[in-house]
Amino acid sequence: MVDLNDKVIRGYLRSLVGDDGLKMIEQMPEGNVTDEEIANKTGVLLNTVRRTLFILYENKFAIVVRERDSNSGWLTYLWHLDFTDIEHQLMREKKKLLRNLKTRLDFEENNVFYVCPQGCVRLLFDEATETEFLCPMCGEDLVFYDNSQFVGALKKRVEALSSV
Repeated sequence: MVDLNDKVIRGYLRSLVGDDGLKMIEQMPEGNVTDEEIANKTGVLLNTVRRTLFILYENKFAIVVRERDSNSGWLTYLWHLDFTDIEHQLMREKKKLLRNLKTRLDFEENNVFYVCPQGCVRLLFDEATETEFLCPMCGEDLVFYDNSQFVGALKKRVEALSSV
């Protein structure tokens, strides 16, 4: 079983399924169980259990087995959790985040920005020239925006993720 006390894994699962879903995962019974059994044993609402199971299934963390009752013809869905691939999933998420941060860093470093002092808009230099350096919302004069602090924070975040 996965270490649910690991803050990275815990945070990732919480972002996928929320607090109630995480509670369900923590208290999930062993073996193949129905969604009703999970709801009864965990105290989580049945709709939340089903939503959580489907999210986990879509992310390949839950396995479902369908069984048909030979007498009634009803289908029963039996669920169990499988977090063996979570490290791989986390690495994919990290790479995606790193790629997005690098794209944003490149955009911030290679552009000049102007903002409205009232906080209405932040425009690129070209956009600001089109509006004659007047805010298109309120008409105030736009001022140069120094984004060096933001660029520095992005660089630190990229370095931190690259080193892990």
